[in-house]
Amino acid sequence: MPKLKSTNHDAVRFGAILRRLRMARGWTLIIAAQRCGMNPNYLGSLEKGGNMPSVDTLLEMADVYSVSASDLVREVEEARRAARRERAAAIVANTPPVE
Repeated sequence: MPKLKSTNHDAVRFGAILRRLRMARGWTLIIAAQRCGMNPNYLGSLEKGGNMPSVDTLLEMADVYSVSASDLVREVEEARRAARRERAAAIVANTPPVE
């Protein structure tokens, strides 16, 4: 799968989750990639937010990390909502009061 041409914030969020799960288990990128049945370069790209996995890959990684795919997606969704709230709060803070 080709790398994303522009930054996809959900891909970055997802990658951070994957990295956290891998690091919590004390696995190197090579070990995690072997367990997931993928190339370490591809897993590294996922962790950096350079790609979004297919559903098949998402399901495989969830199985390897002993989490549910829905929990992975939910965590990305929650991070997305938190970022949206932060942006909205920043806009409100920088908006002059209406007279």
